[in-house]
Amino acid sequence: MKKESKELSPLNRFISLLKLDKKDIYQVLFYAIFSGVVSLSLPLGVQAIINLIQGGRVSLSWIILVLVVIIGVSFNGILKLMQLRITESIQQKIFIRSAFEFSYRFPKIKYTEFNNAYPPELANRFFDTLTVQKSVAKLILDYSEAVLQIIFGLLLLSVYHPLFILFGLLLFVVLYLIFRISFSIGLKTSLKESKYKYKVAHWIQEIARNYFGFKNQTEAEFALKKTDNYVGEYLNSREKHFQVIKKQFIQLVGFKIIITAGLLLIGGFLVINQQLNIGQFVAAEIIILLVINSVEKIIIGLETFYDVLTSVEKIGQVVDLEIEDEQNQEKRTHCYTNLQFEIDQLSYSFPDSTKKVLNAISLKVNQGETVFIEGKNGSGKSTFLRILACLLEPKTGSIYINDENYTKVNKAQYRSQIGIVTAGQTTFEGSVLENITFKSEMISNERLKWVLDKIKLTEEIKKLPNGLDEIILTDGKQLSSSTTQKILLARAIVSNPKVLFLEDPFDKMDTELANEIIDFILDPTHKWTVFVISKNPYWKQKCKRTIVLEKGKLISDS
Repeated sequence: MKKESKELSPLNRFISLLKLDKKDIYQVLFYAIFSGVVSLSLPLGVQAIINLIQGGRVSLSWIILVLVVIIGVSFNGILKLMQLRITESIQQKIFIRSAFEFSYRFPKIKYTEFNNAYPPELANRFFDTLTVQKSVAKLILDYSEAVLQIIFGLLLLSVYHPLFILFGLLLFVVLYLIFRISFSIGLKTSLKESKYKYKVAHWIQEIARNYFGFKNQTEAEFALKKTDNYVGEYLNSREKHFQVIKKQFIQLVGFKIIITAGLLLIGGFLVINQQLNIGQFVAAEIIILLVINSVEKIIIGLETFYDVLTSVEKIGQVVDLEIEDEQNQEKRTHCYTNLQFEIDQLSYSFPDSTKKVLNAISLKVNQGETVFIEGKNGSGKSTFLRILACLLEPKTGSIYINDENYTKVNKAQYRSQIGIVTAGQTTFEGSVLENITFKSEMISNERLKWVLDKIKLTEEIKKLPNGLDEIILTDGKQLSSSTTQKILLARAIVSNPKVLFLEDPFDKMDTELANEIIDFILDPTHKWTVFVISKNPYWKQKCKRTIVLEKGKLISDS
């Protein structure tokens, strides 16, 4: 994904969003045109009825005109109902697209994009989809109707007298000035308000995530003070945004007073001078009221417009995160028989940092080798493992997998051949079976049973009320840490991988149990390659090979 998308303004994002449903929007506009014509034909009917009543006679024509007006009102209601149906469809499609967009992107976002971001907090941006849903529907309905009524109304008024053309020109000038003067300011204050709104939400999320840490009085008071600071910043930003909205509303009220007074005087003057009759005057005033109400809809609707632009910008913060390049991946379906690694002068630095986490590492690992990665904190162990596991992309140097350059390897195919347990990895809300197999049809019941037996998980699953169908909460809250780690390990090996990448996989288990599982994993009958980082010395004792990293450099390979 190219970074140019980050240059999109909120308005351009909104336009791009509307383009996805342009056919439906055209339909809404089509119905709005009919509705506008019908609405503005009603004053003409009223005018005709008044003229007939002035004649002092009740005739068939008068009754027919009354029926026409009633039918017009009914037809207008039907058109509005059709518009509602279409906008409801647009809202549903916005929600569906957003849900799948987020679900598709998060697993594919480059690992480095989360260096300065917390993924669950970014996922909160999805809630802006709800704002976009409601706001887009409101804007499409209200703005289309309002703009068309203004246009048709001004055209109809100009037929009555050329003076009304000046009213139309003045109206457009005022609307332009209001947008020109306050739009950018309103959008800026809306974005700032949203920023602090998310800070408040994220802090509450942090309190909930660490609720044990805020139990005593001092900690609870700190939580409230920090909440107070964030809420204060939000209220300040909200107040600034409200001042913009209030200023626009004051301008609108002043405009309505001037226009209403002016048009009443102009209309009265024209009637007195017999350039308009009473019926035309009443009809003109009805049209003028419709036009002014339409202007009011547009001005008041600016707050909704700010909301939707802010929301698409927030959603865009996730959409703009760089995802892995899939354009040059070859469509191959073969499985690797063996996976041989050759690393040549591998170096790595994190974005926005010149410090090398890894520095000129070279080694070769054959299929079936068991490699223990040793080193102090900050030596580059985790980074090295995550590069080999295809979570990070190397910056300099080369990695060859079966003599094929790492950059040419089909990542999806490669990942299907590896199993991985990283530090901080956890379970998701779903059944035990879903957490282990992801409901893959490629995994047989025999294979699953074998894995559960070997990692000592069978008896624990039997104790669950629903066995493999037991629903576990986020982070496996109702399970022991040891059981959660077993589930993650089962997930890593159930698909019969060629390579296992393990980062502190058993640090929550009793030593005796952990050692039994280590014996199973490193059993020579298994053909998988193992790369492991752990503080458990039994790994080093059982692995056939140990590499030692120090300050990003390979200092020992034995």
